[in-house]
Amino acid sequence: MRTQVAIVGGGPAGLLLAQLLHRSGIDSVVVERRSREYVMSRIRAGVLEHGSTEVLRGAGLGARMDREGFVHDGVYLSTAGRGFRVDLKGLVGKSVTVYGQTEVQKDLFDAMDRTGCMLVDEADDVAIHDIDSHAPWLSYTKHDVEHRVDADFVAGCDGSHGVSRSAIPEHALTTYERIYPFGWIGVLSETPPVSHEILYAQHERGFALCSMRNMMLSRYYVQCPLDDQVESWSDARFWDELRRRIPAEVADALVTGPSIEKSITPLRSFVAEPMRYGRLLLAGDAAHIVPPTGAKGLNLAVSDVVYLARALTEHYDEHSDAALDAYSETALRRVWKSVRFSWWMTTMLHRFDLDGAFAARIQTSELDYLSSSQAALTALAENYVGLPL
Repeated sequence: MRTQVAIVGGGPAGLLLAQLLHRSGIDSVVVERRSREYVMSRIRAGVLEHGSTEVLRGAGLGARMDREGFVHDGVYLSTAGRGFRVDLKGLVGKSVTVYGQTEVQKDLFDAMDRTGCMLVDEADDVAIHDIDSHAPWLSYTKHDVEHRVDADFVAGCDGSHGVSRSAIPEHALTTYERIYPFGWIGVLSETPPVSHEILYAQHERGFALCSMRNMMLSRYYVQCPLDDQVESWSDARFWDELRRRIPAEVADALVTGPSIEKSITPLRSFVAEPMRYGRLLLAGDAAHIVPPTGAKGLNLAVSDVVYLARALTEHYDEHSDAALDAYSETALRRVWKSVRFSWWMTTMLHRFDLDGAFAARIQTSELDYLSSSQAALTALAENYVGLPL
């Protein structure tokens, strides 16, 4: 088959790109390795920046988000058992919206069906060919039948373990990485959230996070050793550890229950440059990973595909490649700012055993400074709600 843009990956980045291109009259085909059911079963982050919600509304994807999402005008930070609120709305005039990535994915699947955009799922042996020519193409098999998709461009939106980034020659790619020496043990429970806004807790025993998916679905995390096993964390152990790390008045209000999902997430920062090689353009996790502390992963995927859709629209409508030539540089400027913010939040809030008592006192001092400085709080709020697209 022939299309203008072949998209590898049917997660939020790939499907949102398909919808943005469709609205500009550009044809695309999305090829995804997994089934819809598998993609929908993945539990991921759910904090949308102000700009991301505007993008979803502009793409006709905001109706259910506006009905069912939870607008948060602030976040809470705590240290040494005391906390303070960061008034996002008051400081920068913007908010974030808690709306799970699974819900965004469902809205995107519904939009694909509604608009008739082509999605091929359960595609095996996906490979990208001739990206350094003017005629790139994809190959894949489905039900043991080989298929080929010819295109003008290939968009690699298939995550950190996909085939897109590996299609770029090693000599043409520079990668930057920081592996953090801990992970998060996360629990999803059908219980009311302990706080109506997200709570980040810094504690001598390690970091903790209290968040929500809806009024009867809560998501909690605590920092744990990187080599821990999920099986070693019973529900009772998890709830006891969470209570120790959050302020006492919050712990007293915590409603616990059986976990319906439990997993350990390693933390790392990763960036691959450039985000374009020939006719292959990377977006989302295919190009970069951030620790979830700053809630930037999904939002960076949104900004990438916004820049990419604009560039492809300019190519087809105005016969100009200026935006395409600048795509990698444009996207990476925002990526690195979000990588910096996520690194800063991570280093400020987590326990680093090897850094000793001095580093721990610096963390406490940083949070104390934040609580008393309007300028520092404004900088945090500006980054948290999302830098301009």
